[in-house]
Amino acid sequence: MDIRGKNGKVFAHRPRTLDELVTALNAGVQIPGLTNAWTMPIKTRIDMLATGIKTPVGIKVAGPNLAELERIAGQIEALIHRVPGTGSVFAERVMGGNYVEFDIDRDAIARYGLTIGDVQDVLQVALGGMPLTTTVEGLERYGVILRYDRDYRENLEALRNIVIPVKSSGAASGIDGASGQMAQVPLSELAKLRVVAAPMGVKSEGAVPNAWIYVDVQGTDIGGYVRQAQQAVNDALRSGELKVPAGYSIFWSGQFEYMLRAQQRLMIVIPLTLLIIVFIIHLNTKSWIKTAIVLLAVPFSLVGAFWMIYLFGYNLSVAVWVGIIALAGLDAETGVVMLLYLDLAYADWKARGRLVTTADLRDAIYHGAVKRVRPKAMTAAVIIAGLMPILWSHGAGADVMKRIATPMIGGVVTSTIMELLVYPAIFYFWRQRGLKRDPLEIRAPAPELSSP
Repeated sequence: MDIRGKNGKVFAHRPRTLDELVTALNAGVQIPGLTNAWTMPIKTRIDMLATGIKTPVGIKVAGPNLAELERIAGQIEALIHRVPGTGSVFAERVMGGNYVEFDIDRDAIARYGLTIGDVQDVLQVALGGMPLTTTVEGLERYGVILRYDRDYRENLEALRNIVIPVKSSGAASGIDGASGQMAQVPLSELAKLRVVAAPMGVKSEGAVPNAWIYVDVQGTDIGGYVRQAQQAVNDALRSGELKVPAGYSIFWSGQFEYMLRAQQRLMIVIPLTLLIIVFIIHLNTKSWIKTAIVLLAVPFSLVGAFWMIYLFGYNLSVAVWVGIIALAGLDAETGVVMLLYLDLAYADWKARGRLVTTADLRDAIYHGAVKRVRPKAMTAAVIIAGLMPILWSHGAGADVMKRIATPMIGGVVTSTIMELLVYPAIFYFWRQRGLKRDPLEIRAPAPELSSP
């Protein structure tokens, strides 16, 4: 079966992207009073369990008055509709339910010798029904419920005519008859009936009522979209288009809430990881200068990591940062090995007395760096060959693994090139102190220009 978009384009006979599917489904599925939010079932359940929001972005308005919450939520819904990247937005109508309210007159029921429970029992049977028994049909079980016929409960007038049985007690009830006989009193004489607007359900967090707004995002990242939406809401607050009285608060939830939690954790994890790497490298090299040289591999690797993230169209996420953290440790390890080869060549030249001029230092560096080209290239090739299949993987967890592997592949490529080209130059400038300048490096000073 072909699926057509809004412009009549047929998305058939080829794999369709998620945006194409969403566009086609939005064009074909439109139910009045409902809004579409296309998410994955398991992911939706996890989001609901964690934050209660079924869409990628949610807005929670908290305050004491339900009618005011509905008004604020409706205004925010209109604002969010204008934000670029909004797929759909729906604000819950908190006060959208109509209910029949029974206000029992206590003085009236007291004149007839009734209690509130007597009246409520009759209303329960008449409207809600009273379970009598359960019938068994093979493996199936059905409840038998006694309830008034629809003609006696379909409108307010019919409800007012519901009769309440009263035991006649002569003077007590004002009804003639022998003691113990049953009389019937219409419900309209015992209670006031009216239709009222009330909430269908009250959501609350921290014992404060909430109104929720569900937002589906398309074609943009969650963080960038939420920043635009927050800016639109703040501008509306400053201009007076959105009025939020004192005592009411607006919270952003959904996946954005995950992002804030992850950002708070990463603010601790990333510096702690770098500190551990620095500590381990210093234990290995016993020199802060060598430690700094090794750490230069990290920014070199980030060049390729961010280029790969950009080329694949990924956004910064927890999975991407996990890949970057793993890349930092990997690059520090290869940087230590590169520095070790340069140190061994330097020590060998110095022990044999061949380290006199800067030309000798260059020869030592060439010797150490060339020895490292093949193992360095083999190490990078093995890492890339092991990670490349992940980029074409499918199935459960593939999206997360791709975002972990992508920055590692790009970072390994650029760190390998930079370590082979930049490390020797940095090592040369560090170790040339105290050595004689090579005659070829000495240049004659430029002649001074005399004024005519």
